[in-house]
Amino acid sequence: MNSQFHPHSVFNYCPSCGQQSFEKDSFKSQKCLVCGFVLYTNASTAVAAIITNRKGEILLTKRAFEPAQGMFDLPGGFVDPGETAEKALIREVHEELNLIIESYSYFSSFPNEYVYGGLLYYTLDMVFECKVTSLEQIIPADDVADFVFLPISKDLIEGVGLMSIKNILRAYIK
Repeated sequence: MNSQFHPHSVFNYCPSCGQQSFEKDSFKSQKCLVCGFVLYTNASTAVAAIITNRKGEILLTKRAFEPAQGMFDLPGGFVDPGETAEKALIREVHEELNLIIESYSYFSSFPNEYVYGGLLYYTLDMVFECKVTSLEQIIPADDVADFVFLPISKDLIEGVGLMSIKNILRAYIK
């Protein structure tokens, strides 16, 4: 755990009353000693797509921004409020690569810690194996700088920037 970025280390003032009386209540919550407000640190949901080409190579994106800028990733992103994981998967793959998912199947889920803007976010990455209508219209956009298809092997994990994506690929390779 990145303790310096953990919400317990970052949030010292109560978001409700503004008093500097915000203390750790449990491993996943903080409580204000003045007004009693409790803030829970729950996991946000994210999705990731495993897409392969006809050669059996896996599609990896290159991250355009921090965290892990310039490193490999899987296409995907955060689920918006009120959105299903499946809708987020379809939206994210289209936004990032201009690809249209024609079918998908659930692979697995992986816990992750994601530091952004000096704050640690816990995420649950839901992973889907996807078939797309065509790979010919692929265009990197949004937070993707580039993409590459690589043979599925343990070697490709070295260039991946996020621990949960490394864990996803390790499980997929098995």
